[in-house]
Amino acid sequence: MKLPQSKYLFFTVSFLLGAVFNAHSQEQSLGAMVSKKVGLYVFPAKDQSATQQAEDESYCYKWGVQQSGIDPLNPPQVQAQQVDMGPDGAAVGGAARGALAGVAIGAIAGDAGKGAAIGAVAGGLGGRRASKVGRSQQQQANNQAAVQAEADMMNSFKKAYSACLQGKGYTVN
Repeated sequence: MKLPQSKYLFFTVSFLLGAVFNAHSQEQSLGAMVSKKVGLYVFPAKDQSATQQAEDESYCYKWGVQQSGIDPLNPPQVQAQQVDMGPDGAAVGGAARGALAGVAIGAIAGDAGKGAAIGAVAGGLGGRRASKVGRSQQQQANNQAAVQAEADMMNSFKKAYSACLQGKGYTVN
């Protein structure tokens, strides 16, 4: 079946207008998504239209990504450096220190050998516990550093994005 020329033209124009409208509405929603994602409020201080604001926010999003290297809609994930939780000899060092202290205490009490044995056990446990606590604290510090690195990257984008919008006459907060 062959369509009349006018109906074919109508379908073609309708399709093209739909594609243009869809692309335009996606651009509008991109700007709003970015502002919301980075927690900014954008006010059109020079009475820019909603359409103009959406175009400007979209442009500034792209410019901010270029300047900062960070895309807030697809942010890089920073992995915290993992601390080795395996044995490290802290128990041996603690045992040696405990044994020395135990010898001294045992000598005073009259049984240096027994004092050394008790001191070695107590020192070994204490050394291991201290090592484990130290590694746990280091892992927490590494995790916090990763969170801070992600925040710093997002702030870098926010500065570029805000500067662009302010340059286009918007109040950004």
